[in-house]
Amino acid sequence: MELLKRILYILFYPGLLYCFVGGLVLAGIDRKLLARMQKRVGPPIWQPFYDFFKLLGKETIVPRNAAKRAFLAAPVIGLISLITVSLFIPVFKFSPFSTYADLIVVIYLLTIPAVALIVGGSASGSPYAGVGISREMVAIISYELPMVISLLAIAKKVGLELNNGIMTFSLSQIVEYQAQNGPLFTKLSMIPAFIAMLLVIPCKVGSLPFDIAEAEIEICEGPLVEYSGAPLAIFKLNHAIKMLVMTSLFVTLFLSGSGTGILAVDAILQFILSIVVVFFSITILKAITARLRVEQTLRFYWTYPTALALLSLILVYFGL
Repeated sequence: MELLKRILYILFYPGLLYCFVGGLVLAGIDRKLLARMQKRVGPPIWQPFYDFFKLLGKETIVPRNAAKRAFLAAPVIGLISLITVSLFIPVFKFSPFSTYADLIVVIYLLTIPAVALIVGGSASGSPYAGVGISREMVAIISYELPMVISLLAIAKKVGLELNNGIMTFSLSQIVEYQAQNGPLFTKLSMIPAFIAMLLVIPCKVGSLPFDIAEAEIEICEGPLVEYSGAPLAIFKLNHAIKMLVMTSLFVTLFLSGSGTGILAVDAILQFILSIVVVFFSITILKAITARLRVEQTLRFYWTYPTALALLSLILVYFGL
């Protein structure tokens, strides 16, 4: 019976089906909000579903000079890693696998989709992909530093209360702390880290204005330039699911509360919070900001988000 429950978790909620539907719906809402802010009608919310199934019906073309196995396996590996992350992120007090992973594991798993994009692009043999790969590496270097420092601040803050001052990276303990003391974003020392993580999400996802790796106009989708058919559909799906996973993680880290213990209610609450708190902010950022160049992205993240994350970590060490 326990094995059956775990299979259902992996296939339905919070696994594959939830990520597929939730990710594509969020992508559709994001496109619709952005269009409205720019005074356009925009595509229907269900457009990402149409695009995904249309790509599935297209022929998959593998370049002559491509490393075929790596080229085709890359998007699948990225998808598997994102589904795995979703299983470890608690929805307030519910997570079927939360005791098996912590923030360190989540960081590693969230890096795999970016690495898969790099591997897939390099396997295609395209010069455009080569440019996109180098840009993706710069993006990783840019956002990982403020993200890791923000997570260290969270781990230290929770550890002061629940672990005798020792950093705790347990997601379940982070949720438990917020159940007892209120959401972390309400703590003075956590406000800078809250803002830093909010700024990290669009670059981690690869959304405007931080889509430096795929830059459609400049380098023709970069690492994805040679992809078509089902592999391209999976890469597009990965992008949508990453938005869902990152916003869910953000909500869990900063906006968790006591919850209800009821699976359906918690899932809906998390979904709404993700849209209202994170996606609305990211969409505003897209609407008012031009796409950053490579050097601007690195300079921006190593200046403002990193400084905010360090400020949180310092405030936590001073007991605030």
